[in-house]
Amino acid sequence: MTVSQQDLEDGFRSIGLKKGMYVEVHISLSSFGHVEGGAPAVIAALKNVVTPGGAIIMTAFPFSRRLEPDEQDLKMNISVKMRILDPASEERTDMGLIADTFKRDAEVVLGIDQWPVAAWGAEAELNAKGLSNLHQKDGYALLLGVDICRLTSMHYVEGELPEEVKALTRPSDEVRKRYPESEWYVETGTPPSYAWYAIQDEAFRRGYFAGKTIGNSRCLFCKVNEVIGLYRHALETDPLGLYRLR
Repeated sequence: MTVSQQDLEDGFRSIGLKKGMYVEVHISLSSFGHVEGGAPAVIAALKNVVTPGGAIIMTAFPFSRRLEPDEQDLKMNISVKMRILDPASEERTDMGLIADTFKRDAEVVLGIDQWPVAAWGAEAELNAKGLSNLHQKDGYALLLGVDICRLTSMHYVEGELPEEVKALTRPSDEVRKRYPESEWYVETGTPPSYAWYAIQDEAFRRGYFAGKTIGNSRCLFCKVNEVIGLYRHALETDPLGLYRLR
């Protein structure tokens, strides 16, 4: 299937994206099928719909694409392994081609902290400092060909995450010795994605997500605070139950 920029703009508007909105965006370009104009066309479509009075925010974490674990990694139960790249590197990252293209846009402001985000439009300098302003503005999330496991805002309510949950993917001293934290991002064990999917299921049940197919891509749109509010409540009331630890 071939998707044009106009198809994208029409699809974004029909799912609920509007002029002036603040939106956190996560995209799999390949999920659409063939996009005429590639990543730049998707970015242009987003800009045309949101307009400079709104804000587009994408994560720009400097992690390489995921590397296959070697034999020793498997013995150490490593499940995720990525190199930490120099911020100036042109290498493709795990964020995806659209996010990589977006952060290099001359109109985009790129954050400089450990977990940088890239922002365009209104309050770009402020939005490039993180997602807190998006939450204060009661902004939105647009997930194109990806699901809640890519929704970075979820991490913003994990301040009181129990140690038992953190330990599920925390690397051992042996792993950290082999892969220094200054050079690598590593997780061990099985990522407990089922917990976030439970939140996604509840958000669907409550009607928090609007859904649409654009090309071949399953697209989701929501108010961020409604969805992360479900996660916050679950962490405050029964975090061990959510993560199947009791």
